[in-house]
Amino acid sequence: MDVQIEPTWKQHLQGEFQKPYFARLASQVRQEYQSSVCYPPGSQVFSAFNLCPFNQVKVVILGQDPYHEPGQAHGLSFSVQDGVPFPPSLQNIFKEIRDDLGTPVPTSGNLTRWARQGVLLLNATLTVRAHQANSHATLGWQTFTDAAIQALATHRQHLVYMLWGGFARGKAYMIDRQHNLVLESVHPSPLSANRGGWFGQHQFSRCNQYLEQNGITPIQW
Repeated sequence: MDVQIEPTWKQHLQGEFQKPYFARLASQVRQEYQSSVCYPPGSQVFSAFNLCPFNQVKVVILGQDPYHEPGQAHGLSFSVQDGVPFPPSLQNIFKEIRDDLGTPVPTSGNLTRWARQGVLLLNATLTVRAHQANSHATLGWQTFTDAAIQALATHRQHLVYMLWGGFARGKAYMIDRQHNLVLESVHPSPLSANRGGWFGQHQFSRCNQYLEQNGITPIQW
């Protein structure tokens, strides 16, 4: 199957595209987009990969599935398109960056600027039906995105993995902690963050410190 995805990622994930599960996944996703309103737009399903080539990844931030309301999702976890109000989780992310690094809260929730610096903003499930969270969670996307994480774990070192909440932390078994930094916390959603364990963790400064210690340009959060 000829999947339109950034060439370096295509090289590392080519084997997945030949497997039966991916053919089933592609067929089901196509049917979903034809019969229902789904997000993100089809051309942006692989934006996390297309904006952040394999060899340029510095940081991995894992989300669960795309935002499911109109105009929000555009293929990057936790990110919304320009002009869209910040969802609660993103509000808390920006508050923590402000408190950690002293930088002002930005006017846009579009995190393309992070992706272009080497932050892989990867949702475990890459599509969703409108107004129905996790509606595509059983289609097979997680097999594919787990393969992407495994490829990074196998071929790259000195990455920072930000695992927020129980779902993301469940992926930690794939990561070699001796050669990468794993930052775990509760999810930034108000349901979790307001109970403690999100604010004051200094994840963003710790991330940049680790990158600099390994001769890697830090992220401008």
